[in-house]
Amino acid sequence: MARLTVRYFAGARAAAGRPEEPVELAGETTVAGVLDAVRARHGEGLARVLTSSSFLLDGVAVRDRGVAVLDGSLLDVLPPFAGG
Repeated sequence: MARLTVRYFAGARAAAGRPEEPVELAGETTVAGVLDAVRARHGEGLARVLTSSSFLLDGVAVRDRGVAVLDGSLLDVLPPFAGG
């Protein structure tokens, strides 16, 4: 079982309606598995944001969504930011 925390920033926070949440998944899982779980919880609004987001797993940038997620991990969802 993997218990982790997902933190949402900017547009992802607005779409999820919260700054962070615990996620608990049976068995071994990956970043893709976690994203599927939060997409199912929050629907199409968050799903759209996730398609253009970047992710940090325990502070390290993750491009491969097949990377294993360990119990106690922290996954940050970072949508594109605008600014100057």
